Amino acid sequence: MRYISTRGQAPALSFEEVVLTGMASDGGLYVPETVPQFSADELADMAGLSYAEIAFRVMKPFVNGEIDDETFRALVTDAYATFSHDAVVPLNQLDANHFLLELFHGPTLAFKDVALQLLGRLLDHFLSKRGERAVIMGATSGDTGSAAIEGCRHCDNLDIFILHPHNRVSEVQRRQMTSVLADNVFNIAIEGNFDDAQAMVKASFADQSFLGGTRLVAVNSINWARIMAQIVYYVASAVALGAPRRSVSFCVPSANFGNVFAGYMAYRMGLPVERFVIATNANDILHRTLADNDFSKTELKATLAPSMDIVVSSNFERLLFEAYERDGAAVAALLERFQSEPSALADAPLSRLREKFSSHSVDDATILEVIREAHQRTHEILDPHTATGYRAAERVRGDAAVPMITLATAHPAKFAEAVVKAGFPGVPLPPHMDDLLEREERYTVLPAELAAVQRFVAENRR
Repeated sequence: MRYISTRGQAPALSFEEVVLTGMASDGGLYVPETVPQFSADELADMAGLSYAEIAFRVMKPFVNGEIDDETFRALVTDAYATFSHDAVVPLNQLDANHFLLELFHGPTLAFKDVALQLLGRLLDHFLSKRGERAVIMGATSGDTGSAAIEGCRHCDNLDIFILHPHNRVSEVQRRQMTSVLADNVFNIAIEGNFDDAQAMVKASFADQSFLGGTRLVAVNSINWARIMAQIVYYVASAVALGAPRRSVSFCVPSANFGNVFAGYMAYRMGLPVERFVIATNANDILHRTLADNDFSKTELKATLAPSMDIVVSSNFERLLFEAYERDGAAVAALLERFQSEPSALADAPLSRLREKFSSHSVDDATILEVIREAHQRTHEILDPHTATGYRAAERVRGDAAVPMITLATAHPAKFAEAVVKAGFPGVPLPPHMDDLLEREERYTVLPAELAAVQRFVAENRR
């Protein structure tokens, strides 16, 4: 198994290299050169297995023997032992054929834990094997940062620097990051928005000279291992509902698009998926692109679903690469135009996307309405991101005979502001976090200037 760039100009890499590299040298994202295939019998054989065993089977072809089976199975088992539910990602039935896939039972109560608990272990394994240290830089709109810190805080060979937009994440999200006082953890509050932070991370990967030769590693969803780990819960949930004997559909609250692309990869591997529904908040570039072929930037809007407050959807590039039939030059040209002017997809790629993807956009008033409505109908309190998915699944469901699985991306306690605005007294944090709001915090506020951020990283790495 080799990995190639979506822009076609970077060298192909092995699994180990792609995990340690993150973004390709030509500015693109890595994807598998070929997509592994599972037969119907192989998928059916996964029914009833533990989540860790399904994860081992689904991810093994991507690792391609670069970690021996015994070691890889141990890394996977250890990663998912950190989850508080024995099923790891349990399904919760909402109505006759609509299910909630609860992805928030990990250490930081968000779906990012599913990938980042494994990624931290993979990174430490490869760095230890090589006798190297590395620096992690990541940008977060809320959930990735805390999940990355939890996944890497115990790693011997990593220092981790997480950038978040100052005063633009929820208090719970911020404290989950800033109250981890480990020697290898550094939180930077950027006086800007998520896209500013993400742009500085990307620029740092493009020119790593500020680190004087130390390796820079990505934990954002530009890292292929994040996508690989997320493929698993699509397979596990579909098999639990009868796949491959019958098809399922998925509704995914979406921003940076890594989560949806993982589902698409599961489909490409042989999972029978009828349709993917992309749910967005008011920052709706994905919905505008699919519905109106309006692939252009708009002003960022601060919403009640802050983890989805993104203008530039980085992982969409991976799907564009597939829609443009793996023409890296065409993808690079499209994305270059996108940076400076309103853009649109060519007709054939757009048609290919519409064959499998639908979309729906939800504003803040609707998010509050949906939280109330969902509780009245199901007795569940949804976080605001999951609420966008609940409404999108109801509006763009398609064939009611096909099971719809909506991804619940975060625990509602992480977004108390929205829950209270919807008329509820709030949701208590789980016992292991009940003192979170009293814990000591440590973070540094910096201007949204690349030089200042890079200087801080260079001076504080161990």
